[in-house]
Amino acid sequence: EITPGQTSDYLGFDLVMVNNLPEPSVLLADRGYDADRIRKKMEAREVLTQIPMRKSRRMRVGVDHSLYSLRNLVERCFNKLKNARRVATRYDKTAESFLGFIDITSIRLWLRLLST
Repeated sequence: EITPGQTSDYLGFDLVMVNNLPEPSVLLADRGYDADRIRKKMEAREVLTQIPMRKSRRMRVGVDHSLYSLRNLVERCFNKLKNARRVATRYDKTAESFLGFIDITSIRLWLRLLST
């Protein structure tokens, strides 16, 4: 599923974390996902959450920084995808064509990785 670009990330959380996917063991997310609803859902599924707390949070929650630093790998992947201008600007009118171009860009990055 694709959410509009201006939509907050945590609103698309339920689309990503449906129960028909393999069960994760750890959730690494940025401050945008710091919501009690998300933390409770992941706790019920016995998933370790590593989400830095928002500054406005009253109940303090700690983060394992060595584990959280692995999130950098995912952020670098998104950065490489967004180097394709068409992906970064979402010029495509339909979700199918946008996802198709993400597939093409991902294949291009994968082939570049294999050639090194």
